[in-house]
Amino acid sequence: MLPERLSRLEELSRNLWWSWSPEARALFRSISVRLWRSTDHNPVRMLRVVTPDRLERLAEDPTFLKKYDALVRTFEKYLRAHPPKREKSQAEAASPSIAYFSAEYGLHGSLPIYSGGLGILSGDQAKTSSDVPLDFTAVGFMYPKGYFDQEISGAGDQIAHYDDLDIANVAIERATLPNGEPLVVSLPMQRPDDLLHLQVWLVLCGRVKIYLMDSNIELNEPANRDITTRLYGGDREYRLRQEIALGVGGIRVLRALGLQPEVFHANEGHVAFTFLERLREGIASGLSILEAKQTVRNSSVFTTHTPVPAGHDAFDPDLIAKYFWHYWPQIGMSKEEFFALGEHDGLFNMTALSLNLSARTNAVSKKHGEVTATMWPDYLNTDGKKTGTANPGTILSSITNGIHIPTWLAPEMEDLFHHELGHQWKEHLEDVHMWEQIRDVSDETFWRIRQQLKTSLFSFITDRVRRKWSPLLFNDEASNPGEPATDHLFEKQGSFVASGLLLDPSILTIGFARRFATYKRATLIFHDLNRLKALVTDPVRPIQIIFSGKAHPADEGGKQLIREIWNYALDPAFGGRIAFIENYGMHVAKYLVRGVDLWMNNPKAPLEASGTSGMKAAINGIPNFSILDGWWMEGFIGGDAPASATRNGWGFPGITSGSQEDQDREDATHMYDTLEREIIPLFYDKGIDGIPHRWLQVAKESIATLLPRFCGQRMMREYLETMYRPAANHPHAK
Repeated sequence: MLPERLSRLEELSRNLWWSWSPEARALFRSISVRLWRSTDHNPVRMLRVVTPDRLERLAEDPTFLKKYDALVRTFEKYLRAHPPKREKSQAEAASPSIAYFSAEYGLHGSLPIYSGGLGILSGDQAKTSSDVPLDFTAVGFMYPKGYFDQEISGAGDQIAHYDDLDIANVAIERATLPNGEPLVVSLPMQRPDDLLHLQVWLVLCGRVKIYLMDSNIELNEPANRDITTRLYGGDREYRLRQEIALGVGGIRVLRALGLQPEVFHANEGHVAFTFLERLREGIASGLSILEAKQTVRNSSVFTTHTPVPAGHDAFDPDLIAKYFWHYWPQIGMSKEEFFALGEHDGLFNMTALSLNLSARTNAVSKKHGEVTATMWPDYLNTDGKKTGTANPGTILSSITNGIHIPTWLAPEMEDLFHHELGHQWKEHLEDVHMWEQIRDVSDETFWRIRQQLKTSLFSFITDRVRRKWSPLLFNDEASNPGEPATDHLFEKQGSFVASGLLLDPSILTIGFARRFATYKRATLIFHDLNRLKALVTDPVRPIQIIFSGKAHPADEGGKQLIREIWNYALDPAFGGRIAFIENYGMHVAKYLVRGVDLWMNNPKAPLEASGTSGMKAAINGIPNFSILDGWWMEGFIGGDAPASATRNGWGFPGITSGSQEDQDREDATHMYDTLEREIIPLFYDKGIDGIPHRWLQVAKESIATLLPRFCGQRMMREYLETMYRPAANHPHAK
């Protein structure tokens, strides 16, 4: 029970605004630094375990109360800045009402309802929409077991642990109807009387509300209760059942809340059944099938994320018929007409369905736009002449991803920006001229901050090793009381080395962290072991590499990559300078994208749709070293020499011809050559003051040129101007 004087701490903790407010995080941290760290920066959980006497003392502490009162005022001011209601005269000025659908949301590490880049992007879009602000409501799933926690065995095997989400200790609450009753929606599955019931949870994300559906309720038959249990779990039928619940159920959540959005944004094909449910609504309201299609198409936008064919969900027609035989009569279609909505290569394809029923589609980088156009040419309206035909086509554009700056920027860098740019810099994130001032920051100041962030990363790694060590040392079941550590402990000692115990903060540290899919080629740097060992063990200018990431539990190829890296980390020939950080997520990512010296990315080109992890590193003064694909193809600025003031990182063209072995060999050779000839010499070229001045030119250029171009505000402005407003202003939108 909170003291009355501090009663609003509960409200503050239950709105994720605190996760990107430096003042809020600082206030919660000051309650107890130890608890803040042990709860992985989760104030809801921290307030549950902090002692009452500590809170009573804070309620009488003038210094704390002054900060608390100021924070409450800041929070109230933030919430009051709602987007204006649209009037006809404001059609080009205000935000339309937007309903956003996604299968996952990366909001904070305490809410494990995301697996990778798609979810992180959704979370960043919601947060940025809150900041702008846009009239933005989001819908998704609340997975009771979330995505898995990752443990690496002594042999390097990924072990997936699924734990029940502790609802009481996260910033989530039951959604209710206006009359106060819990919000529950229902929809048919295999038969009209086979009802799936979905309870709804609410996440407050600043000004944005995110509604998350959950099938784990007693109203459901046992077979239906686990539909939302795990993110991307189960077989193809499980996936289909999830996507029906997400698309059809998501629309019904909005209607139960009385919401009538002007624009419907489908983030990837997982949510494509939203289009079908809106078709059904249109027919039920008296529209003809043609009118209903036009209304759905013209008010819908669709974002596609993957250039990998396997990433586009597709289902066998017999499986679709099993669940939709009673549905297509409701939208006035025959079986053949219904399948034609999503037919592609003999399967019912969710991307094809989305392209057919949305007038506007976007890829997530310029290069991805080119790839998408070659993948789906029959679905595109490229000449403006298809409107009104049976398949009018969708207008394809490219909106390169951006990131929510306040979430990913280190507090130390934020303080630097306050000092150098003034306290209003957050209101001018796209101002390229303002960011040019970063080039004038003194090297001494910039290097000091970079070293602080690197120290924080290494402290974090050491603390994780300590947490892993302590249970083995004191709770080893194989030990007898009073006896020293057992063989079991010594078997585990190798894992401490692989986890980064021997890393040296004075060495050039390279970071590689992302989802472990085979096309991302996490092991490419190991292509020539002798050449890599020479770089790692160089007595004067060594390097070290920190890896982190999860493979999907069903992806044996991705798990094999983790196993290989883990065993390289254990190899004495690398001297403890290869490390793998377990359980990659937002919490780990924040330390990595702030604390390493260089960010590495080397997917097989052109399969990187966009990527955002390198953007997060860049805004913290970490240069990128990446294949010229996705966002980096747009962001990279080269120079005639490493010392060039125009360089903001390093890029090399991904080889796309020849065999896979030839491509890997060529790309790896580019990596080694660039490291040996440019990157390593530049990092270790330090003045008598111990500062690598020319390296810092690259680091500062990274911020100056990339932050304004790849911030979330630029991304959401482009969505508003090229997607949302045209959809809302179309005469057929309803």
